[in-house]
Amino acid sequence: MRGLNILLIALEAVRLNRTRSILTMLGITIGIASVTLTVGLGLGAQQQVKDQIGALGSNLLIVSPGSSTSDGVRGGFGSATTLTRADAEALASQEVAPSVAGVAPVSSTSQTLIAGSTTWTSQVVAATPSWQQVRSRELATGEFITDQDVADRSRVVVLGSETAQELFGGRAVGQSVTIADTDFTVVGVLESTGSSSETSSEDDTVLMPWTTAATTVGTSVSSVSTIYIEAASSDLLSAAYQEVDAALSTRHGTTADDTADFSISTQEAIVSAATSTDRTMTILLGGIAAISLLVGGIGVMNIMLVSVSERVREIGLRKALGAKPAVIRSQFLTEAAVLGLAGGVLGLGIAALGAAVLPRFLDQPVQLVWWAVAGSLVVAVGVGLVAGVYPAGRAARLSPIDALRHE
Repeated sequence: MRGLNILLIALEAVRLNRTRSILTMLGITIGIASVTLTVGLGLGAQQQVKDQIGALGSNLLIVSPGSSTSDGVRGGFGSATTLTRADAEALASQEVAPSVAGVAPVSSTSQTLIAGSTTWTSQVVAATPSWQQVRSRELATGEFITDQDVADRSRVVVLGSETAQELFGGRAVGQSVTIADTDFTVVGVLESTGSSSETSSEDDTVLMPWTTAATTVGTSVSSVSTIYIEAASSDLLSAAYQEVDAALSTRHGTTADDTADFSISTQEAIVSAATSTDRTMTILLGGIAAISLLVGGIGVMNIMLVSVSERVREIGLRKALGAKPAVIRSQFLTEAAVLGLAGGVLGLGIAALGAAVLPRFLDQPVQLVWWAVAGSLVVAVGVGLVAGVYPAGRAARLSPIDALRHE
């Protein structure tokens, strides 16, 4: 019951000094809102990177060719033509790579697409029917490339959602599109992944049978630019990596990493590299935002010291009537905690509003998670309590006689 009375007294003291209380809470409010939004932006950026990389496919390995050398100048990885369709066929064998569930070799070239009076430039991918499974892509409408299309060198294409929208603005299946002076029929449109970068988009693509691409847009019949490999499960991703590396090393006659004419990357490695910068920036910005929270705590301490100075006679009267130092200390600590909690709740409200509004201007999600919200409230109350310890102790140590004499 005594605890309830102390809480009621603390609430009444906060209410009677509304202006001072609001100014006290302002520092904590700004600090909590800043920290919460900073963490939310960082988590949102990391999730966005994971989603974009996840759009590549599930349990994915990406095999790229090595570097080329021309006139003594060595190009970067991916510039050589060291990967072949024969390599892809070998990796698809269960005897060679039992942990591999699917293999999709591709070649790509930039081409201008013409549909009526509309033109659009996109990446044309020479693909196999296994591409859809390996890349974990769904169709919005129509159907995907079939084995029969490959055998017949059918002049059919599957468009990415962005490409279809740019060319036709609506229904694309059944429409005709001209690529390299050849007419193709659109047989399917891929579901949007929402994954894009400054230079490319997973939704801006054109897929056609690799046999057709070789005779129309000039891609190679034997060499490929990338081999996408799907592991049988996430647990077998490491095993699939080892099997693919061993198989290609044997086929290409290489025995060491420094002589390998290919490279293998995994989603985990890509995600780790892409999110490391976001994580570092989140910590840095979070530290800067925490400074404002520290300033808010100092503000609470200053206001509570002023409150003790203004209420010396009140403290003396309560002590003269029998209030123990522990009760006085508890009263001021409760006031500080109430101010911290109120500032924290108001700060979280501002953060929630910012999380709803900022993505419209930043084109980046803000992810508020329960542990960040709960942690913010705990920190807010903790700041209030820590800031109130010294003022509460000072109030508890006042002598009743000296307090009653105070002017």
